[in-house]
Amino acid sequence: MTRPNETLTRSLGTFDAVLLGLGSIIGTGVFVSLGFAANLAGPSMLLSLLFAALLAACNGLSTAQLAAAHPLSGGTYEYAYRFLGPWSGYMAGWFFICAKSASAATAALGFGSYAYQLLGIKHLDAWMLACLATLSVAGLSIAGMKRSSQGNRLIVGITLLALTIYSASLVTELSWANLKPFWEVNGTPINTMGFLQATALLFVAYTGYGRVATLGEEVSQPEKTIPRAVVVTLLTSFIIYAMVALMSLASVGPERYYAYSRHEAAPLELIALALNRPFTAKLVALGAMTAMLGVLLNLTLGLSRVVFAMGRKGDLPTSFGKTNRSKSPSHAIVFTASVILFIIAFKDPRSSWSLSAMTVLIYYGLTNLSALQLPEKQRLYPRMLAWFGLGGCLGLVICLDTKTLLIGFVLGITGILWRLMFHRLSAAHRQ
Repeated sequence: MTRPNETLTRSLGTFDAVLLGLGSIIGTGVFVSLGFAANLAGPSMLLSLLFAALLAACNGLSTAQLAAAHPLSGGTYEYAYRFLGPWSGYMAGWFFICAKSASAATAALGFGSYAYQLLGIKHLDAWMLACLATLSVAGLSIAGMKRSSQGNRLIVGITLLALTIYSASLVTELSWANLKPFWEVNGTPINTMGFLQATALLFVAYTGYGRVATLGEEVSQPEKTIPRAVVVTLLTSFIIYAMVALMSLASVGPERYYAYSRHEAAPLELIALALNRPFTAKLVALGAMTAMLGVLLNLTLGLSRVVFAMGRKGDLPTSFGKTNRSKSPSHAIVFTASVILFIIAFKDPRSSWSLSAMTVLIYYGLTNLSALQLPEKQRLYPRMLAWFGLGGCLGLVICLDTKTLLIGFVLGITGILWRLMFHRLSAAHRQ
């Protein structure tokens, strides 16, 4: 039986659920990964963006109906545990922690880069600022969901305002010649593998829609709120991504777009400066800072809830499955922040994003498998959507580069060994 200090409070309505989803999505994707995709697919990354959105929609609807039927913290960890067995649930949780910790580290590094360039703080470099942001967000998360939601509203509002002004300021700089030829990048025709790799990277940029499911135990009226929030979040995110990607590509072209993304974690600011828009550049830098903080905050919340669920079921230390007086899983949050800080130490946002792409595709593959096991009376959408989502996830995984797949394989083996060792030690301790 679940004890009082192992449960969370339902306080999130549809509005805050949507904003939490947007806070997770509108960050590293729009400010960092779009430039990486431009290098792989050139102007055709716009089509990759659409394909990634459609795949995300399939996964999102699978997630929504699972969360509506079983609104517990932990997301796919709980669903796979229930429908596919303890090992599948554990691996879903393990890969989620790997994927989203890498995404959170990317967001923190992006924040550090923007903050350093905008504020010019002496004696603190971008890496140190990333660490300070991680610790600050962990402190806010420990304070409870109510305060976290209030902070997220402000963060998302500033970010959306900055992106709208950025896109509007580039209208007079558009040159449709930058989108031609549509199927070439750097003078070389786009190959299928490059296009699919771009789609995989962009798919990760959408996956914040699942945050409301991961926080399912804290959502009021989950059977209505979660499906509605997922759909609204995905549609809004696609519109924003498409707007920013189109304006950026048509203004400077894919080669320059990628160059700014490769050498700095602040490509939109550099585009604005290159086009002699200093005020827009400053505003974009501020919006990027808030966006990265939003992603970091929402990922910390989501990760800590998965760690909380795994601690509650005994796949991680049981102290992670307890809450403090604010009904916040403080031990899980501290552990989450520690993992993020460890990944930040590598200072490599491109590799972090690729790793996140592979692990999150596996995670959502398990989500779709779980959705296929739902009883008919709990099913909200046709089974075909789950099959499409599953096929898309598996297809994109095998298109990733060999280095990323190898790292993912090592992470998977490490996760298996950890569970075997941890459960053996736990059993010996009980004896």
